Parts: sequence; structure tokens; C-alpha cells
Amino acid sequence: MNKKKLNKRQYAYQVIRSRIIDGQYVPGQRIVIDQIAKEVNSSHIPVREAIHQLESEQLIEYKPNIGAVVKGINNQVYIETLEVLAVLEGYATALSAAHIDQSGIDELVRINDQMEQCLKNYELDKIGIYNREFHFSIYDYCPNQFLIANIQEMWQRLDVVRNTGFTFFPKRTPHSIEEHNQIISYFQNGADFSTIENYTRNHKLNTLEAFKQTNEA
Repeated sequence: MNKKKLNKRQYAYQVIRSRIIDGQYVPGQRIVIDQIAKEVNSSHIPVREAIHQLESEQLIEYKPNIGAVVKGINNQVYIETLEVLAVLEGYATALSAAHIDQSGIDELVRINDQMEQCLKNYELDKIGIYNREFHFSIYDYCPNQFLIANIQEMWQRLDVVRNTGFTFFPKRTPHSIEEHNQIISYFQNGADFSTIENYTRNHKLNTLEAFKQTNEA
């Protein structure tokens, strides 16, 4: 019985969360529990539990006399998410360095070359895709899967931000590509753990700085 209840909660959670991530549910939109319960063929309890979980992830909030609504993303949420991601990605990249092989390094070179080509062709919509692929190709070699799961959650939160109006920073892209090349060089030359961790953390913080400058302009 408990297993069935857990499965219903997980299903409701995935349904609601995916709609928030892809922009189907927009900030301020009310989550109708009856409707979700019918869709996942469950009682209200698993749906409420799913909503509480999403509330803890700051994707949903409760408003008086309204109920559960999709939480609007603001600048501070974006900043805080990038700060956490900088720490997690720095550590994960440094962990991955001890395990990545030549084929993995070759793949990183290929992806970064694709990013550079997209920049030359002004295909800005593809740059973010290749950027994500670059980093997650590194994490394929990270032995700490719990760490990677948390990084994935942070990236998904940033997806919500992007779907609510924030855009990629074109001026940041050439520097990002150069920094990717430096990370590749560290892998090739067997740089020590702290060097890779610090550099990758700053790589993400540079994106945060670009965001701040954009919003101050």
C-alpha cells in the first residue's frame, strides 16, 4: 500500500515539475489539485505530497485564499542557484579529472568546437545546448552520482529561470569557450584537484558576474 502511494506521489511530482520546467505552467498559475489527481488517477493526498516537495524546491508557493501556485523566478533565485552550482560543479569536475580518458577529452574538444562554430554562425539558440553537453560529458566520469543528481536539479531550476524571461549572454560566450579550453588543458596535463576545482568554480561564477552586469546595464 505504501509503495503504491509513493508511486502516485512520484508520478504527480513528475507531471507537475515537468510542466513547470518546460513553461507549460507559468509563474502565478494555480495548481488545481482535483485536476492533477484525475490525470494521475489518484486521491488528493499524493498530489498534495508532491506539491509540498515542489514547494521545498522553491518551484511552488502557497498563497492565502488561492492555494498552490507556480512560484515566480526572480534575480535573487537565479543568483543563489548559480552560486550553489559553482561549488558543486567545481568539485564534480575535479573528481571527474581522475577518471576521464582520452576519448572523453576528445569529446569535450568536439563539443567546444561546435560551440565556437555556433558563435561564428550566430546560432545562439544552440550554444546553451552545447554548453550543457560539455559539462555533463565531464560528469559522465564523476563517481559521485548523488553529487551529479544535485547538479542536474540546479540546472533544471535554471531552465525555469530561462523559460520566464532570462536569456543567454552572447558576450559571455567567447570567454566561456576559452575557459572550456583551459579545463580541457587541465585534464590533458593532469592538473591537481584544487586547481581544477577552483578554476571550474570561477568559470561558473563568471557567468554569474555576466548576469549581474547585464541587469545593471
